[in-house]
Amino acid sequence: MPYIFLDESGDLGFDFSKRKTSKHFVVTFLFVKDKEKKLIEKIVKKTFKSFTKKEIKHHFGSLHAYKEKPKTRTRLLNFLNQRDISIITIYLKKDRVYTNLQDEKQVLYNYITNILLDRVFTKKLIPFNRKIQLIASRRETNKFFNQNFKNYLENQVKNNHKINFEVKIKTPSQEKCLQVVDFACWAIFRKYEKGDDYYYNIFKQKIVEENPLFK
Repeated sequence: MPYIFLDESGDLGFDFSKRKTSKHFVVTFLFVKDKEKKLIEKIVKKTFKSFTKKEIKHHFGSLHAYKEKPKTRTRLLNFLNQRDISIITIYLKKDRVYTNLQDEKQVLYNYITNILLDRVFTKKLIPFNRKIQLIASRRETNKFFNQNFKNYLENQVKNNHKINFEVKIKTPSQEKCLQVVDFACWAIFRKYEKGDDYYYNIFKQKIVEENPLFK
């Protein structure tokens, strides 16, 4: 079964007077074939092996790109670049988002993710002859929002593409591959938000599509 791992970077706040409000928002898909999934999980294990006992203790079982040291980010992304994977990403400059969507953050997030899925299936970026599972990193503690997200995407794909498709929502500690896509998404976000493409360039050959939303 092919897998799609989903993560996002940035925030969906629109009060740009606040220092921590990001100017961009990025959603990224990591495509992994069934036989490759365990190898992606091993990237996390190999990265942890490079830590001291003290470092392992402070990680609580998960890696987070924005918290890691540059050498850890570089090591993990180099491991990822060696694997048989594909990445597709969509980014938006938030000051170009329609006003009506700015007030509906959950609707906007669902909308962005669905557009990215639509591009995947319309352009046949992954094989569809078997069931496809999308695993998203849990961004909401509200069960209603999570169920709404799952139902919305599954119904959109079923109605528009007639594909056997399932959405699951997990934490990065439950699904190690989510920790890996977190690094890729963070690196892409950093390219747009900070103008720093050092980490992005490590794995950019794996990116099959990278487009803006709301040009």
